[in-house]
Amino acid sequence: MAVAVCLAVAVRPAGFARRRSVDFFWKYLRQRRAGMLVLLVFAGIFLGAFLLYRLPAGAVLYPALLCGLLGGLLLAVDYGRCWRRHRRLLELGRQPAALMEGFPAAERVEEEDYQRIIEALKRAQRELEDGMGRRYGEMVDYYTLWVHQIKTPIASMRLKLQAEDSPLARGVRGDLFRIEQYVGMVLAFLRLDSDTTDYVIREYAVDGIVRQAVRRFAGAFIGRRIGLCYEPVGASVVTDEKWLLFVLEQLLDNALKYTPENGTVTVGWEEPGTLLIRDTGIGIAPEDLPRIFERGYTGYNGRADKRASGIGLYLCRRVCGNLGHGLAVESEPGRGTVVRVRFSVDKGV
Repeated sequence: MAVAVCLAVAVRPAGFARRRSVDFFWKYLRQRRAGMLVLLVFAGIFLGAFLLYRLPAGAVLYPALLCGLLGGLLLAVDYGRCWRRHRRLLELGRQPAALMEGFPAAERVEEEDYQRIIEALKRAQRELEDGMGRRYGEMVDYYTLWVHQIKTPIASMRLKLQAEDSPLARGVRGDLFRIEQYVGMVLAFLRLDSDTTDYVIREYAVDGIVRQAVRRFAGAFIGRRIGLCYEPVGASVVTDEKWLLFVLEQLLDNALKYTPENGTVTVGWEEPGTLLIRDTGIGIAPEDLPRIFERGYTGYNGRADKRASGIGLYLCRRVCGNLGHGLAVESEPGRGTVVRVRFSVDKGV
């Protein structure tokens, strides 16, 4: 019973320590009320019997008082013991299930039952996690192999199209570029939750990474007749070049996708330490803006476009979170969108 009370109290917010101790005290009294009530009933029975036989009531009251004092002392000792058990269970409750070891020794049969149930649940959880880990590892291995295999025919097709300069060839090269992007998104999605990462964190020049991203979309800018406004920012940030390049490519792809012909995409810099990408596209509906970083959410524009996957911005937010960068979007329908990548001041600009 004491374990059940302690577990019930353990889920309360940690900020209410004083209130929690008061609540525990009253819960403790409620769970001990049966014993105290039995003591009072027995004392009342003896007192009633003495009064019926016209015996001195003091012969009952004095022993009852002594028993009450002794019982109060024992109750205080028991309360301190239960409070320590309660604190120990609170500490265990703040640990992951796999690390929950060293439960207080069971004093009652039901406490032993509860601890056996907890151990059984922990074993089941470990088995489930091991099975999921194996299946996830197999999936990652398969898709990693698939990504590397699919790159071979893509590279072969690109080589075959190098000598062609017809509208058809340019269109096929654009489609191949999009296929390469989707393959990169698959690989990035798999690597985000991997136990091992390939981050290389050091200081990089922002202009070098931006130029790489813009160069990859040069054909799309020309083919869509969309202007690019970019002036070198001359700033350096601490980041991972490959992953930041992935983020910028996704953001530029979105800007191009939703900007009509003769529109403009601007890449600029704001202080403190913020890279921005602004477009003059169709914008994002206000009701969609709070959910654009959710996995699989496409919103009104995505449903109209039919090509959106709802994964790009989700991956960008995850990658920026891993790198310690902030990512924010402002938009107004019909007037365009501004995406800001803010680099941590602690990590240097």
